[in-house]
Amino acid sequence: MVKKPLILLTTSRRPTKDMRTFCKDLSYAFQNIVRINRGKLSLEGIAEKALELDAEKVMIIDRWKGGSGKMQLFRISEKGLDAVSPIIYLGGIKLRRDFMENTTRGRRIKSIAITVSPKPLLETKKFGNVLSDFFGIPILSPEEAVDKKYDATMQILTDPSNHIIITFKLIPELVEVGPQIRISHLIWKLTR
Repeated sequence: MVKKPLILLTTSRRPTKDMRTFCKDLSYAFQNIVRINRGKLSLEGIAEKALELDAEKVMIIDRWKGGSGKMQLFRISEKGLDAVSPIIYLGGIKLRRDFMENTTRGRRIKSIAITVSPKPLLETKKFGNVLSDFFGIPILSPEEAVDKKYDATMQILTDPSNHIIITFKLIPELVEVGPQIRISHLIWKLTR
């Protein structure tokens, strides 16, 4: 199995309790994530911490409209943090604790694959490709994910109102364990 790039996960300054829980939930879903408390670290400080931990990428959960509202993806370069498009604005999050009847507390996922809804919108497919590249995980059909014995799938779906939904389901039970992320909108063109 190919070694996945290490990803540093942190929040904006002054995170809410739910933002911290959301980060913890993401660290349960991806084996290659190292979660740190940001404290007073600047973006340059985050880049230095990532280099210190041998992380190649950074994901920051930002506040927007009072809660976990924005996810930003970065690659580490000699200049510091290079933003990866898109900027992901969140329309809502259901945490793992909201699915607690479906899973044992704290169960970590050891291997995960992405599945994209059948006949996805172009933006949904493009977003799935970005996440596959960023997290270093394959895009498979649900059947392939079961056949190759992955622990879980990160499903990227489009709801009837054309919002993108990300769900995490255990295999082979196909039981949703969270977090569930509803995407409000994606900003593909990044400005400096």
